[in-house]
Amino acid sequence: MAKTVQSRLDRFMNGLIRRNPGESEFHQAVYEVADDIIPFVHQNPIYQGEMILERLTEPDRIIIFRVGWEDDHGNIRANRGYRVQNSNAIGPYKGGLRFHRDLTLSVMKFLAFEQTFKNSLTGLPMGGAKGGADFNPKDKSAREVMRFCQSFITELYRHIGQFSDVPAGDIGVGAREISYMFGQYKRITNEFTGVMTGKGLAFGGSLVRTEATGYGCVYMMENMLNRKGEGLKDKTILISGSGNVAQYTAEKAIEMGGKVVTLSDSAGFIHDPAGIDSEKLEYVKELKNVRRGRILEYAEKYGVEYFPGKRPWAVPCDLAFPCATQNEIRGPDAEAIVQNGCMAVAEGANMPTDKDGCTVFLDARILYAPSKAANAGGVAVSGLEMAQNSMRLSWDRSEVDNRLRRIIDDIHDKCVEYGSEGDYINYRKGANIAGFIKVADAMVGLGIM
Repeated sequence: MAKTVQSRLDRFMNGLIRRNPGESEFHQAVYEVADDIIPFVHQNPIYQGEMILERLTEPDRIIIFRVGWEDDHGNIRANRGYRVQNSNAIGPYKGGLRFHRDLTLSVMKFLAFEQTFKNSLTGLPMGGAKGGADFNPKDKSAREVMRFCQSFITELYRHIGQFSDVPAGDIGVGAREISYMFGQYKRITNEFTGVMTGKGLAFGGSLVRTEATGYGCVYMMENMLNRKGEGLKDKTILISGSGNVAQYTAEKAIEMGGKVVTLSDSAGFIHDPAGIDSEKLEYVKELKNVRRGRILEYAEKYGVEYFPGKRPWAVPCDLAFPCATQNEIRGPDAEAIVQNGCMAVAEGANMPTDKDGCTVFLDARILYAPSKAANAGGVAVSGLEMAQNSMRLSWDRSEVDNRLRRIIDDIHDKCVEYGSEGDYINYRKGANIAGFIKVADAMVGLGIM
């Protein structure tokens, strides 16, 4: 049977690569799911003839468009915009918009595919999509960002809507950018609807949305540890990144008694053996969110060591939270994490561990929560924002946070149910199978389309 399953997996991946040449990130994301799903389908005949994975790896549609705009010096600029609507089998398309200079179609497709399973895991009626542009907001003025966002949504508005596709933020797209785009959508359509999430609190945003991805990641880690009779208190914690996800992962981990010792950005990482406390974290938020500075400034202010051009994975730790970007943990990094005694990894970024690194974690049988389970808190609260917009009301902070906790608890329980391998829980397998079943059942029920 193992040979038959491996043969099916090889044929499937060969066909996918042939149809999507050069899209390495997309290939990687699909393989990570197919490696668990093809054996599951082999044991469940109801799905065998439905070609679910083949259909899910061909997005419903891909929209690619030019974004023309004018910079502060009167120069005409042009960027490329994307929206990959992967699957709306269980609800309207839902997924973030990313602004990054290195954005490619491969990255968009991998994120939309991953989003389909992540959204399914939340239990909320949301399909999977992703979008963005090869635009770098970091070196632009607020007015340039506004003009770009308005031009971007002037094209995209015809492809989105509260019952069809509801974008949110992602890397390079925060509340400011979402607000500019929402304002332009409202201006064009003359409608005030919940067409986007991550909006400002003054016009339909939800409390806890900013914190949700980081908080949810820590809640997932807490669930995994509690099942083993452990907790975050007094654990030494590595966090990569220093943006939104990293900041609020650190905030919640510190609140639960953990000792966060690293943060990073694209230029390097800092190691603070004494621990990053709440006061230091507030400095990081001001540094990154207001001044948009480099993490090196933290090292200079607090007299700690800075490692230029490196990632923090060689630092000994109990827990690790990769919260920066895809493929930041490679095979040798994962080996260092395991050898240094790390007991659990929860992914705050999307697909931050490459194929070799994932194999290392699974072979070592450490607790390992993949991104589709661990960072689902962001889209979960986006779904809650959609619900509040539809009902024309706002829940208080505790109500949203309690609902977020329950959703993450439920995701953990699904992973345990479908990922149990004797006394070990394969959280990757559990997340993939649990996410697949809901989408697959919907696709079977809806018929061939």
